[in-house]
Amino acid sequence: MTMTTRFFLALPLLALTACVEPVPVVDEPDTDACKASSYQGLVGQPRTVLDTMLLPAGTRIIGPGDAVTMDYRIERLNVEIGTDSRIAKVACY
Repeated sequence: MTMTTRFFLALPLLALTACVEPVPVVDEPDTDACKASSYQGLVGQPRTVLDTMLLPAGTRIIGPGDAVTMDYRIERLNVEIGTDSRIAKVACY
């Protein structure tokens, strides 16, 4: 098989590769954008400890049965209070 024949046999494959779009690289979302990991020590503490703390702007303290908006903001710190008045969860959402 000559070099010219090989080239013409490979030509359709080369043409197909020109039609393929590159797959965009998607960065994984930062699951700790609000730095909730820094506040995990609060879980189990009484709700009153939050009164003495300076929390990031926009932090939501969510009591049992409180109505909250469903908008998702990964940079927002959310502190959920359980029915026993203790901190049940600290997370970004």
